[in-house]
Amino acid sequence: MEKIKKLRQVFKKEKIDGYLISKNDQFFGEYIPDHNDRLKYISNFSGSYGYSIILKNKNYLFVDGRYTLQANKQSGEYYKVITFPNKMPKDILKNKKLVIGFDPRLFTRKIIDIFFKNKDLKFVPIKNNLIDKIWKRVIKKNKSKFYILPDNSVGEDYKSKVKKISSNLKKVGADYQFITACENNAWLLNIRGQDTEYSPIPNCFILIDNNENIKLFCDLKKISQSFKKKFNKIKFIEIKFIEKILSKIINKKFIIDKNSCSLYYEDIILDKNKILNFSDPIYFLKSIKNKKEIDNIKKAHLYDGAALTKYLFWLKKNFVKKKITEISASKKLYELRKKNKYFKFLSFPTISGSGPNGAIIHYKATKKTDRKLKKGDIYLVDSGGQYKFGTTDVTRTISLENSNKRIKNIFTRVLKGHIAVANFRLKNNTSGSKIDGVARKYLKQIGLDYAHGTGHGVGYFLNVHEGPHAISKNNKIRLQEGMVVSNEPGYYEKNNFGIRIENLIYVKREKKRKYFENLTMAPIDKDLIEQNFLNRKEKYWLNNYHRKVFNNLKKTMNKIEKLELKKACSAI
Repeated sequence: MEKIKKLRQVFKKEKIDGYLISKNDQFFGEYIPDHNDRLKYISNFSGSYGYSIILKNKNYLFVDGRYTLQANKQSGEYYKVITFPNKMPKDILKNKKLVIGFDPRLFTRKIIDIFFKNKDLKFVPIKNNLIDKIWKRVIKKNKSKFYILPDNSVGEDYKSKVKKISSNLKKVGADYQFITACENNAWLLNIRGQDTEYSPIPNCFILIDNNENIKLFCDLKKISQSFKKKFNKIKFIEIKFIEKILSKIINKKFIIDKNSCSLYYEDIILDKNKILNFSDPIYFLKSIKNKKEIDNIKKAHLYDGAALTKYLFWLKKNFVKKKITEISASKKLYELRKKNKYFKFLSFPTISGSGPNGAIIHYKATKKTDRKLKKGDIYLVDSGGQYKFGTTDVTRTISLENSNKRIKNIFTRVLKGHIAVANFRLKNNTSGSKIDGVARKYLKQIGLDYAHGTGHGVGYFLNVHEGPHAISKNNKIRLQEGMVVSNEPGYYEKNNFGIRIENLIYVKREKKRKYFENLTMAPIDKDLIEQNFLNRKEKYWLNNYHRKVFNNLKKTMNKIEKLELKKACSAI
């Protein structure tokens, strides 16, 4: 590949043996503009997470289990694809005395230490990104402005939130907190933007002290006069002056966001100050949705469920009559969502996969891979929307007149796992790690499993993937009242089919009892269920869920759709 050759030509001048490339840009968001996607440029890999190391005679691409198949298809010709955490980059490069260059603005110390650092590797920060030296592209300026959420959609005033953060600084003996996670800044000030395609994120950094003084660093063209007027005590500063301002602070104690504060800024702070060993408290505060937020999220899910349900009915009715492909199907779903006046944009690229493409966990159809939906297929659609007051994420797997008994058995096992999570009896100390196993139980009975977590946190009109909580093998964060999380067990058979059932749920408390309540409103395809394999409790859950779906969605359907909804939600 010519691009790799050009990059290697730079190695000699920089006195390095290799170069480390990340997916993220300087704002560490999940989704980035195309002109900042350096990993895709050098490797062709289009997934949302990964790293590459280009050496003088070998190339590595490191991804997690969601992307193994995709990475091999897109990049396997020129790269050795490694799946972590099964194999860690630092172990692959063990016993090799190498000097590796990297852009310190795009890596945290935490990432370098966990994934890459070993006694044999020397990492050298190179301020001018080497990909930028060989990649000649037009950089389109995003002109969208930051905006303020209306008071009736947030449930807590920004001044109250600022007070909490400043008080926490005093409590732990810190002078400043440098907040580099843009979604956390959005939460803190109740602001949003559209600097990324799928999240209403305002790209900005915040420096806050223990007296509630705030400096906000951003592109000042994104700040209107009315915005400034609302935050008249905040100093707005062009982002290029961060280094200068941080360098002037001496002998102070800082809290930084270790998940998103780059090595570059961390070293500037450490040069004259001390960084305390505390995490950014906003991650936890943000994860607990208040009553107003939960009420609004429910509304978003009703609108979204109506669009998705209409789509599923249309698909089942028309896939034989019309030429429907993965791309045209996802466009239809988008058009149905767009009809709602509160819909803003998608919350992530729609996964629309039929047959073997459904087995690629984070599949994105292209002109080259676009497959016609046909009789006998299993079709998987994972999609979501950003609404004025909520973020959705839902997956449905449907039968396109498929009668395969083995597939029905596996689908039912995935459903049993889904129901087991939904019915899990939560205790005060319950974490996602204690729940993950019940979702996998029925698949493991026949030697099957899936290579992703069972659930991730979801933001409030923010990122569709949000921490710190999750339903996964290693997540120890206690699930608290108001936390929203996905419930999405699945199974994927290479070159054959994929199955996933995903609802969003939240932790609800009534008196002393804590339990999960469903947010997602869309039928689960009964054509794929082996009904005799469900026990009485599981049938009760499914029938009760479908009863709620029918009662909530019936007003949104026309006469024909209402009849279809009644049939789809009938008891088994």
